[in-house]
Amino acid sequence: MGSAERGHSARRGARRTSLFEALAGRIMLASGWRRALLAALSGAIATLGLPPFDIPLAGFIAFPVLVWLLDGLGRDPGAGALKRFAAPFAIGWTFGFGYFVAGLWWLGAALLVDAGSFAWFLPFAVLGLPAILAIFFGLAAALARLVWSDSAWRILGLASAFALAEWARGFVLTGFPWNEIGLIALSHPVLVQSVSLVGLQGITLLAVLIFSTPAILSDRRGRWPVAALALALVVGQIGYGVWRLDAHPPSASETVAIRIVQPNIRQSLKWNAQEAERNFEKLLELTAMRPAPGEDVVDNETPADDRRTLIVWPETAFPFVLTDRPDALNRLADTLQPGETLIGGAVRVERSEADRARFYNSIYVIDDQGTIVEAADKLHLVPFGEYLPFQDLLERWGVSNLVQMPGGFSAGASRRAVELAGAPSFLPLICYEIIFPGEISLEDPAPGFILNVTNDAWYGETPGPYQHLRMAEVTAVALGLPLIRAANTGISVVDDALGRERSGLGLGATGTIDVALPTETIDSPYRRHGAMLFWGLWCVFTLLSVVFRLDLRPRID
Repeated sequence: MGSAERGHSARRGARRTSLFEALAGRIMLASGWRRALLAALSGAIATLGLPPFDIPLAGFIAFPVLVWLLDGLGRDPGAGALKRFAAPFAIGWTFGFGYFVAGLWWLGAALLVDAGSFAWFLPFAVLGLPAILAIFFGLAAALARLVWSDSAWRILGLASAFALAEWARGFVLTGFPWNEIGLIALSHPVLVQSVSLVGLQGITLLAVLIFSTPAILSDRRGRWPVAALALALVVGQIGYGVWRLDAHPPSASETVAIRIVQPNIRQSLKWNAQEAERNFEKLLELTAMRPAPGEDVVDNETPADDRRTLIVWPETAFPFVLTDRPDALNRLADTLQPGETLIGGAVRVERSEADRARFYNSIYVIDDQGTIVEAADKLHLVPFGEYLPFQDLLERWGVSNLVQMPGGFSAGASRRAVELAGAPSFLPLICYEIIFPGEISLEDPAPGFILNVTNDAWYGETPGPYQHLRMAEVTAVALGLPLIRAANTGISVVDDALGRERSGLGLGATGTIDVALPTETIDSPYRRHGAMLFWGLWCVFTLLSVVFRLDLRPRID
């Protein structure tokens, strides 16, 4: 290359660098409403990395903006503690507000099912809940600023702070870890495999570091070691995923088949007394359907007596209290064939001697004679949906549950694997309790699969059901178990233990899934040790950010 060409290339590289630095400079100098707008917009952009969009590039836009906004605060030794806390908190809170409004706006759809009773609550669901959840991101930004430095290593402190905030969001006030930041980095089964090592919170820790890396490329100190670390993490995540998927080829049972029934009943009709019989008939008709000739899902050479079919209905599928309807149990006995077992969501009732009823959101296991042989109750209930916090006080103010049960649902006492005749046991997880993997402990021997029944009809054709499915799949991969998921209006799937979909029905579809049960379970590090690896990484990230904040490191960068 000639000297003229080298000079032209150098000038072009300098111009690119100048443009990049100019953008960072303009963002750092933003103040007032411009700063707030940039923070909110960057938070909203980040949600494009969530299902159903699945554009991880959004993270590489959102988090550099957040880093530069925090850089713009500078250091003011004369500022009081409150001011030093308030400024980064405001940036983080506004970023979080944009993130949660854009990611959770669909919650308002549930309030429009019975608009006459609940539409007045819409502003709280669409704006109030995001305002509360954004507090966690505000605290994360304020905490990150405590260990902020003028080195590229500062983004490790940001990653640690956000991971800690997301961990807290999973349990404070019963927890609501919906759309944890780590989900942005899990748009493909290859990328999801790393949750089997560090869990979703560990992915959040690494994702914030990786997404923030563009912000430090113009730094003078530490940029290459940090960029190399981020690149190594990306390569490691992809490589581990490819290796793990290749090491565990799909496998299926030769004796146990799964049939998932997706009735696609609109929420406005689900509990309509006049529609109850019609809804029940629809479930029975779909249950009675058989695979087309030549589409048997288990080995034809297996003796018929050794074959089992597990038929799965979604959450609260029965449109009445089943134990009050012996005629309905008789209909089930007439519909189920020998060797078939129905596992369906139902409202279970316990009545005391004082005739005070307690309602449970449950799963029933019903054999081919129409006999209820097992039941499992939901443990983690949805606030304002299935139970009302401070019920007496809020009811005086006119607030009630979305699910109209007298006194709301009661929580189950414990979670255990449910045994089945002629088939592997399963772990029952009803609706959104599957997004709390930290609450799940597995005893040896581990169950054969996770059974997740849900009713996402509340949210229509919005991003909500797609987000719910992704979180369910992440939990299943973290625990190393196949996922059998039945949803009223979708999305129903059968996945193996690595999150590979074997069969599925899309949102708004009516029909059934017929597939052999995936058999392999994988004893993942996360299943054995829980969040231990995450906390180990978190301590390393936090220690490094403190070292560089206090300028204790040797001059190697």
